[in-house]
Amino acid sequence: MRESELLRCVMQEVIRVENLTKSYKDVVAVDHINFSIKKGVCFGLLGPNGAGKTTTIEIMEGIIKATKGQVFYHDKPVDESMSQQIGIQFQHTALQDFLTVKETLNLFTSFYKHTVAHEELIELCDLSEFLDRDNRLLSGGQRQRLLLALALINDPEIVFLDEPTTGLDPQARRNFWQLIKNIKARNKTVVLTTHYMDEAQQLCDDVLIMDHGKVIERGTPRELLNKHFEEVFIYLPAEQVPTELSQQLNWQVQNQQVEITTTDVEATIALLLAKNVSLSGLHVKSPNLDDLFLKLTGHTIRD
Repeated sequence: MRESELLRCVMQEVIRVENLTKSYKDVVAVDHINFSIKKGVCFGLLGPNGAGKTTTIEIMEGIIKATKGQVFYHDKPVDESMSQQIGIQFQHTALQDFLTVKETLNLFTSFYKHTVAHEELIELCDLSEFLDRDNRLLSGGQRQRLLLALALINDPEIVFLDEPTTGLDPQARRNFWQLIKNIKARNKTVVLTTHYMDEAQQLCDDVLIMDHGKVIERGTPRELLNKHFEEVFIYLPAEQVPTELSQQLNWQVQNQQVEITTTDVEATIALLLAKNVSLSGLHVKSPNLDDLFLKLTGHTIRD
């Protein structure tokens, strides 16, 4: 494939959401939102609880119907046939007891007209070590890898992942991140919801942030951080910083640490040294998606 053809393929729009609205009696859960998703990207839909992201995802998956507006896949309105063309990993999925992983793959294969060879799924999702294990005996990470394989079993072009690493230990989370990167490398489109901002920053090419049913920001993680932040944060133990410096620095005290906000790290550190402030325990941090989320919504991600 020539480079120009590859570029067109990568930039192809696979999902378009137009004027999407969902109302429940006096509550507007989703309020006239519009966005599109390109082929081959990891798209992150973020927002505090109650923002409307779960409702939006469920409409996109065809699970519930919109009050107004439409979702299009390749310019065609979503309908029941789409269930054969998308893959979904729900946050909470019940697996059949007394079935092994291999038997579960066989069961889910029977649900679809077109499926991926089990050997391919086993390799992609790293299932080989526990194929003959009862579902009830799987660890958290093993269970999530099986659920991902089930979401991919019909070879979908678009994969929806709803909080896929919730409850996993740090190592299992990072292993799962690599699986998602492997899936995206196959030019599949991933739609991800997550409460972990480091996860979104690691995986997402494109991020949409919702609050109160509306889209409040959209862009790549780097674009959004550059747009909303010029400053960086300097942290020092509070007992090392004399209170009179509060007249010269923009700071606040959190958890027995002074957080200094500055646009000139070198000048700030030079001032601290001039005032004989010990730099022991100093930590410099650039803003991340956690900081952006708090700035835009006024919430921590789990509020």
